[in-house]
Amino acid sequence: MGKSDVWLGTLALMVLKTLESMGQQHGYGIARRIEQTSADLLAINQGTLYPVLAKLEQEGAIASDWGLSDNNRKAKFYRITKRGRRQLAAEANEWQQTTEIIARFFKLPGEA
Repeated sequence: MGKSDVWLGTLALMVLKTLESMGQQHGYGIARRIEQTSADLLAINQGTLYPVLAKLEQEGAIASDWGLSDNNRKAKFYRITKRGRRQLAAEANEWQQTTEIIARFFKLPGEA
């Protein structure tokens, strides 16, 4: 099985969860962590990631500062905000409910 694209609407949730669990990260680090967490089943490209980061920053869910990466290059580092934590909690709850509903459609007839 090759790498899949990220499902529509889920990348923002994955970014917020990554920043919550890992702390401040630059874009490349966020992308690599999402790929690692998916056991390399997802492919995150810059053309998809950076617009999501910009949108989350405009919404106030994340904030950023410039700094130096491990290889001494200038990089923008992102961190989750209080608003982002609230958004993550709400979206995680919605995602849980959605997956539970969809799972009902895949149960065998007669299963409870």
